[in-house]
Amino acid sequence: MTVNGWSTAQIPDLSGRTFVVTGATAGLGLVTTRALAARGARVVLAVRDEERGRRVAADIAAARPGVDLDVRRIDLADLDSVRTFADGMHADHSRVDVLINNAGVMALPRTLSPQGHEMQFATNHLGHFALTGLLLDLLLAGRDPRVVTVTSVNHRQAKMRFADPTGERAYSPMGFYNTSKLANAIFGYELHRRLSAVASPLGSFLAHPGYTTTNLQGGATPIWRLLLGRIGNPLLAQPADRGVWPQLFAATDPGAQPGQLVAPGGPGELRGHPAPAKLSSAATDPKHGRRLWELSEQATGVRFGALRPAS
Repeated sequence: MTVNGWSTAQIPDLSGRTFVVTGATAGLGLVTTRALAARGARVVLAVRDEERGRRVAADIAAARPGVDLDVRRIDLADLDSVRTFADGMHADHSRVDVLINNAGVMALPRTLSPQGHEMQFATNHLGHFALTGLLLDLLLAGRDPRVVTVTSVNHRQAKMRFADPTGERAYSPMGFYNTSKLANAIFGYELHRRLSAVASPLGSFLAHPGYTTTNLQGGATPIWRLLLGRIGNPLLAQPADRGVWPQLFAATDPGAQPGQLVAPGGPGELRGHPAPAKLSSAATDPKHGRRLWELSEQATGVRFGALRPAS
């Protein structure tokens, strides 16, 4: 995969294609939505706050008349909401070309989702796992269909917490955030493995934004907001309109390779133009992939009927 200074100027014409972007009202999701709409895509803004989503869509349309935007509510932490969103998509769409699993929360105090899962794991991983599975038939009907799952450079320093998934025994806000981003990486790669095993036309891609200034840190505990926002951002962070490059490349470029992690190409993968990067050994471990997949099926009740377990 060759990137060579790629930026949003190289996004091809997307007319006639439908993209679903989770977390589309702010940060990376908002910039992603603007960039896709500017190239002619129909973008479904999958958002927790529908009223805010409509304001965002109106602002985008005011700046660029004629864009095709569809605002729909989803709370990724609540599996009932994910199913309702998927039902609505099936009622109104015959296909989805690209799903961008972008939304996330970061460094939260220990909280449980409506179904009893740790909130960061529920929002960042389980909700996207369920959404991908529930939209699988629409994606398989798409043109050059892709799932892009957004992970983090932090996935490399994380461990899966299979023995204590809710943090009942021990919890740290950033530790469980890192675990959720490792889960994103494992899921994206295991999905690629399973799709490849059945020669599916659907591709699974992974991206991370490096260190980017977004609203993600707004929900963090006070100490992490201080460390990440006031200290880290001025020194290391890049703006969101550059942080989206890896996920936009993965979602739109003909040269993107399924199963590949796309990341900023600068030092430490913190900033810069998109470039291929390595996943951690934990992310590509087939045993981790199978175990997380089974846990996720049990937690969500969603099974990818078109795929068989990889051997």
